Amino acid sequence: MAITSAVCNSFKTEVLQALHNFTASSGNTFKIALYTSSATLNKSTTAYSATNEISNTSGSAYSAGGATLTSVTPALSTDTACCDFADVSFTSASFTANGCLIYNDTNADRAVCAIAFGGDKTVSSGTFTIQFPAADASNAIIRLA
Repeated sequence: MAITSAVCNSFKTEVLQALHNFTASSGNTFKIALYTSSATLNKSTTAYSATNEISNTSGSAYSAGGATLTSVTPALSTDTACCDFADVSFTSASFTANGCLIYNDTNADRAVCAIAFGGDKTVSSGTFTIQFPAADASNAIIRLA
């Protein structure tokens, strides 16, 4: 079992079927769920699942299903379409996460992408923040070139 960073294959075809709308003010609701090292997330993941999702070791910073993301309307960077989200933080958090899944909460919990953190990341009575990279052709979390 492992988490491998990848845009999900199902998402690639679903974009062409108009099943995902990232427009900030009128698009779908996207969420980010955190997972333990026991999870298997990769290009073959098709939907959110609670299996091996993290749980709080104390407090209530994290709820099943994860946090709602704030979309930034996609834009072009040179010839690459880029999608971005505002950073998300879990405050007063106590848990360990190994990776995450971004998924479309509006449309049947369809998977968008899996992200490996490169190992376990632990927070104890602190703030766990996921910082999204710059929304440009080289760095954006979701890029279509």
